[in-house]
Parts: sequence; structure tokens; C-alpha cells
Amino acid sequence: MTNEEILRRIDHTLLKAVSSWEEIKTLCDEALRYKTAAVCIPPSYVKPVYEEYGSEPVIATVIGFPLGYNIAAAKILEAEKAVKSGATEIDMVINVGDVKNGHFDWVLEEIRLIKKVVGNHILKVIIETCYLTEDEKIRLCGIVTEAGADYIKTSTGFGTAGATLADVKLFKQHIGVGVKIKAAGGVKTREDLETFITAGADRIGTSSAVKLLSGRIAAGY
Repeated sequence: MTNEEILRRIDHTLLKAVSSWEEIKTLCDEALRYKTAAVCIPPSYVKPVYEEYGSEPVIATVIGFPLGYNIAAAKILEAEKAVKSGATEIDMVINVGDVKNGHFDWVLEEIRLIKKVVGNHILKVIIETCYLTEDEKIRLCGIVTEAGADYIKTSTGFGTAGATLADVKLFKQHIGVGVKIKAAGGVKTREDLETFITAGADRIGTSSAVKLLSGRIAAGY
């Protein structure tokens, strides 16, 4: 797998609370230069980035981030505003508390409502695997599929742990046709990147892949 092939699956990400406009512009410039799948940025930067860059790079943003326990109406409004401002990919965080309380029907309905707002744009559903049992992860694979989302995503990167190969493989076994996998959090080496993609991750959310691989491209390997 070439470095360029890996970069085409990267959501080049900057979600720090202190992210500056200059840092966001650097992120976007790098995404354009190295042809990453998208940039993943805070909602407050979606409109400025779209006004500065237009439809390239592809803009992804986060909803209900990072804890997911916002009320559904707030997430729906966030998603609607993000799409109107220029985002074409939405990464939403489920309410893990609803999962723990057994309210899987609430989780399903929330995803459905946000997908309705997102429409033909891409919806990625972050289930924050570090807090879940295997049975809960399997159940959520079915819910994400039934709700019509485009991706199931492992992690926010702000939880107690990030993506694991075991979770990607578990998703691969239990998601429905047409649902893809995004791994995020803790995927930092070139070996990690290739291994996760080979295991079934269609996208990887990371802040380090471009820095890691751009040097290799410049060096010719």
C-alpha cells in the first residue's frame, strides 16, 4: 500500500479546544497538497473554511462532541447549521448514557433524525468503544445500519482509549451492507495506518498521518 493510497483514506483532523485559524488553514493546505479524504474541524470553523476554500478540501465536522450527551434537538440543530455552512460530512457522537440505560430505541431515533437533516451527505456515527461492552458494540452495529448512517466510527479520541483492531474486526462482522468503518484515536504509525485499513477501516481520523507520510513522500519512499 503506497503512502498516497493511505492518505486518500485519512480525515486530516484538528479538534483541539485551542485550535487557531492559522492552524486550521495549515490543516486545509496540507489536505489539499496531500489529497486526504477530508479535513475534520470544529463546527465554529466550518463556515470560515468554506468561505476561504470552497468545496475542496472536503469539510467534515463533529456534532455532540466529544461527550455525546447533548439533547437530540441540539445535535439536530448543530448538524443542520453545519451542512448549511458547507460541511458535507458529519461525525456525530451518540449518547452513551442511553446505551448504558438500555434505551437503544432512543439512540436509533437520534441517528435517524440527524441522517434526515444530513440527507445525501455523509453521516459517521461515533459510538466511543472504550466505554462499551462487546454486546453493546454489536447491538450498535445493527442500530447504525438500521438508521441509515454511512459509517460507524470507533472513537472521539477524547475518551479513555482510541481505536483497536479488535473493534474494527468486530464492526466488520456485524455492520450491514453499505456501512463503512472509521477508526480514530491512537492510530499514529505507518504500520498502524496500513494495518487498520487492511482490517477494514475505510477512513482513519488522525492528526499525525500527513506529518508522518509527507516526509516519506518527499524522501521518495
